[in-house]
Amino acid sequence: MLPAETLKKIRRIQIRTSHMVSDLFAGQYHSVFKGQGMEFQEVREYLPGDDIRAIDWNVTARMGHPFIKKFVEERELTVMLVVDISRSNDFGSASQMKRDLAAEVAAVLAFAAIQNNDRVGLILFSGETEHYLPPRKGARHVLRVIRDVLHHRPQKSGTSISAGLDFLNSVANRKTVTFLISDFIDHDYERALAVSAKRHDLIAIQIRDQREQTLVPAGIIEWEDAETGRRILIDTSSASTRAALEDSSARRQSLLLDTFKKRGVDVIELRTGQPYAMELVRFFKKREKRRG
Repeated sequence: MLPAETLKKIRRIQIRTSHMVSDLFAGQYHSVFKGQGMEFQEVREYLPGDDIRAIDWNVTARMGHPFIKKFVEERELTVMLVVDISRSNDFGSASQMKRDLAAEVAAVLAFAAIQNNDRVGLILFSGETEHYLPPRKGARHVLRVIRDVLHHRPQKSGTSISAGLDFLNSVANRKTVTFLISDFIDHDYERALAVSAKRHDLIAIQIRDQREQTLVPAGIIEWEDAETGRRILIDTSSASTRAALEDSSARRQSLLLDTFKKRGVDVIELRTGQPYAMELVRFFKKREKRRG
């Protein structure tokens, strides 16, 4: 049985995100993602003006005159939510933890998908893939998605984005719209990112917290790495220490964004404790404009 606090969170997220989808994303989801995939319908005889790239050479050879493959726009999409639940997400210096923000964003995307009669699936990963919810439709299924993101506790230490993406590619034979939700505190996953970006419409959603980028002068504090348990003392009153942290964070972020750009992966940057709706709206509008 779920803890009472988790049930309250699920209910709050359900109310908040379902209204957000109705108010902010009406029509945009459809225009941005519909038509991303095409499915084979039939083979018919070639007609003047048809695209010669669609010729089915095997049928043409057997029949002695040209035939082409006819494709139609897929009526349904499969949306996959690949969510990082590693221990570094149990952090938040504002009003929410990174895990809670990830659950809200996943809920918004899931409700938007089912509103358009699409299927939604979920993959949760830490140091390895820990949970898989096959794609389905319906509001009850979305509530299950929210519950699993909030309630599933990581069994493995560390973070392996590669594990999550490799699992995605093993279970999704057809192209999906995949949202990779993570703080991206990991390394050596560019190969998996490149493979997934070729197979799927891959969008990265980075969840960050302000205190991972800047420190306030609060004297000496003990800082614990949530994934390794390693503890260190930091003198936050030192201007040089704070500057070094900010510089390291900025360089790491620049490298991450360069990696996304290199692999053709769109990215949405979100922060805990800050409104995220308009960031999602900007993403949808940018994609819609690009497609138009």
